[in-house]
Amino acid sequence: MKPVVYRRNRRADVDAVRRLGVAGVATVHEAMGRIGLMKPYLRPVWQGGAVSGSAVTVLSQPGDNWMIHVAVEQCRPGDVMVVALAADSTDGMFGDLLATSLKARGVAGLIIDAGCRDILTLKEMGFPVWSKAISARGTVKATPGSVNIPVVCAGALVSPGDVIVADDDGVVVVPMEDAVRAADLADARLANEESKRARLAAGELGLDIYGMREGLAKAGLVYLDDPEESAG
Repeated sequence: MKPVVYRRNRRADVDAVRRLGVAGVATVHEAMGRIGLMKPYLRPVWQGGAVSGSAVTVLSQPGDNWMIHVAVEQCRPGDVMVVALAADSTDGMFGDLLATSLKARGVAGLIIDAGCRDILTLKEMGFPVWSKAISARGTVKATPGSVNIPVVCAGALVSPGDVIVADDDGVVVVPMEDAVRAADLADARLANEESKRARLAAGELGLDIYGMREGLAKAGLVYLDDPEESAG
């Protein structure tokens, strides 16, 4: 494939992006039918960061961060950069200088299926990154890739403009065309969970709230008062 940069990247509905970020990764993943989750080896390089934004996608070569520099120009405030690799890599392709450049463009955070470095500085900057590894191994700028094309990052397909939601629970992808519907489903799930949380806090059992007793009986579960009784 010829290296290419697509400069006209669509973005998801701004309110849907905000609501998905409020819901968080776990709720969004469940609300969408348990799809879109990136592999759990992608971890925040510092705890407590959370982002939601439209994806600017990057396809890079292993150990080569040239295209990250190229992609910075295509970013707008609120975007999340997603860097996929043409082959497996844990090299430290991203650090505080690139983070400074992305912050200047208003980028919310970075997802990278490779290594990251300068962790303490990134935390001090408040710039959130989810990466495959922490590595001081340097990179080159030798082979072009592409920007704003569909990529597979940590096992999930990401198209330009898709919504990325990331927090301490991981990273989930919401297709841009599904963003509003997914946000509605996530809002409904949050309301439902709040109601159940109040009932659980009041001492009600999940067995009763979720109507589990009949299913457990059909599955053969029996209750015995005496350890010496036979379960049959």
